[in-house]
Amino acid sequence: MNPLLKQMLRQAGEWMRGVGPMHEIVISTRIRLARNLDSYPFLTRATAETRLEIADAVTHAIRMSPELKSFVVLDLEKLDEIERNLLVERHLISRQQAESDGVRRVALVEAEDAAVMINEEDHLRLQVFRSGLQLEAAWEQINRLDDLLAEKVSFAFHPKYGYLTACPTNVGTGIRVSVMLHLPALRLTNEIEKVGHAAKTLKLAVRGLHGEGTEALGDFFQISNQVTLGVSEERIIRDFTSDIIPKIVKFEQSARDALVAKRPEALDDKVWRAMGILRNSRLLSSSEALQCLSHVRMGVHAGRIDDIDVGTINELFLQTQPAHLQKICGEKMTGEQRSIARAQHIRERLSRN
Repeated sequence: MNPLLKQMLRQAGEWMRGVGPMHEIVISTRIRLARNLDSYPFLTRATAETRLEIADAVTHAIRMSPELKSFVVLDLEKLDEIERNLLVERHLISRQQAESDGVRRVALVEAEDAAVMINEEDHLRLQVFRSGLQLEAAWEQINRLDDLLAEKVSFAFHPKYGYLTACPTNVGTGIRVSVMLHLPALRLTNEIEKVGHAAKTLKLAVRGLHGEGTEALGDFFQISNQVTLGVSEERIIRDFTSDIIPKIVKFEQSARDALVAKRPEALDDKVWRAMGILRNSRLLSSSEALQCLSHVRMGVHAGRIDDIDVGTINELFLQTQPAHLQKICGEKMTGEQRSIARAQHIRERLSRN
C-alpha cells in the first residue's frame, strides 16, 4: 500500500479536523477550479494516447514548480478499487474519476488541504480544503496554485467566455465553491426545507455527503454555487462568507437552541439512543453508523455528552466508511463482514474514551 495512503488511515484529514470558524456546524469549505490545456481536445474526444500526454504534461508542470514539491502524484490505474474508494471517501478524488477508465492521476499533499485531479471530467480539477468556514484562505491558496500551474502549461481560455470546460455550467471562472454543513437539528425538527428554499432562491445546489447524486448521509449537506459565468470569484466567495452560509448556520443553531430549551427529552433520546447503539451493536451498516455518529456529534456540541470529543467522532466518520474499514482490517470484506467489523471498531474506539 502506498505510504501516503497508509498515513491517511491514521488521521482525519483537513476537511474533518473540526476547527475553524463555525466548525460546530460548518464541517469544511472547498474551492475547486476546472481547467483544460489549450492544445488538447476535451477528454470526451481524447484518445488513450492523448490522455497519457495530458497526464504527463500536468505531472511535469507540478514537478517542475519548486513551490509544488510537496505534491505526490498517484497513478489511479495502479491503485486497487478499495484504495481509489478510500480517496473518494476523503473527498480527494470524485466517484467519477475513481470509476472511469484510462489514464488518470491525482496529485495531493500529506496535509490533504490541496489536490489536483488529472483527467477527471476536465484535464485538471484543482481543489483546496479548509476545516470550518475559511473561504478567503482557501481562495488565496487555490489562486496561487492556479497561477503556478499556468506558468508551466497554457489553459484553454476565451476572451469573452472565460475558461473553457467540458461541462457548460463550469464555463467562465470554472469555480465551484462548496461548503459542507452538519444540520441534524434542522432534520430532527423537520425544518430542513428551509435550506432548500434558501438554496433555490439564491440559485445554489444542495447535495449529499459525496456530492452530486448522493444522499445527505449523517445529516451532511453540501451547498455550492451553480453559476460560474458572469460572476467573479471574489463575489461568489464574499456572498458565501457574509450571507449564504451564516444564514443557514443561524437556521441550524436556532433549531439546536429550540431543542435544548423546549424539547430536551427528544434531543437526549436521539443522542443517547445513538450512543447506546454505537457502544453495544454487533452489526452496523455504514449509513446507520453515520446517522448515529451525527446525533452524538450534535449531543457533544449541545453539551449533552461530555465523555467523548469531536475529534474521535470525526475520525470514526471516516474510519467506518467501507474502503477505510477494509484497509484498516487489511482485507476485502462482504457487506455483512464490514458491518461486524464496523461495530467492533466503534466499540473499541469508544471504550478508550
